[in-house]
Amino acid sequence: MDATDRLEKLITPTIEDMGFEIVRVQISGAQRPVLQVMADRSDGAPMTVDDCADISRALSALLDVEDPISGAYTLEVSSPGIDRPLTRLKDFARFAGFEARVEMRLPVDGRKRFRGMIRGVEGENILLDMPEGNVLLPWVEVQRAKLVLTDALIEAAKKRYAAHAGDGADDGADDGADDGTEDGTGPN
Repeated sequence: MDATDRLEKLITPTIEDMGFEIVRVQISGAQRPVLQVMADRSDGAPMTVDDCADISRALSALLDVEDPISGAYTLEVSSPGIDRPLTRLKDFARFAGFEARVEMRLPVDGRKRFRGMIRGVEGENILLDMPEGNVLLPWVEVQRAKLVLTDALIEAAKKRYAAHAGDGADDGADDGADDGTEDGTGPN
């Protein structure tokens, strides 16, 4: 188990107790590492700036106590965005009907990179509709995948935001609060 896996295992209960799901945990940089935590709301509502700030505060407290990273580092909490990475098999079922780029660890039918319409999941495989036909990609061999930013994806995101506008989802407007930090999460 590498450092990223250990960190994900450590922070997952806190994230889930708060009503969120981890999309990705990543550590980058050598001089001053950056711990990036990408999260999504469990209820399907859009992530807000306040959601990211709440997660950041909770994780900061947990990481201060557990101290899993030696030395100074930066914690960065974000939403997955519209053209989000697809990091779980269930993401491919959820985003069926949208275009994705998928990169495989090992070649499938002589190639490692695929771009096509997600048709869903069959067992432990991803079904991708490409111009030359459908292809089944084994989930365990996916190295990296993400949605492609298209007009259809943007329209779906707008509808999702509109559907949740009345339930407390942040519309991104400034609420006038200014705590003196750039991202509103406190000192870095």
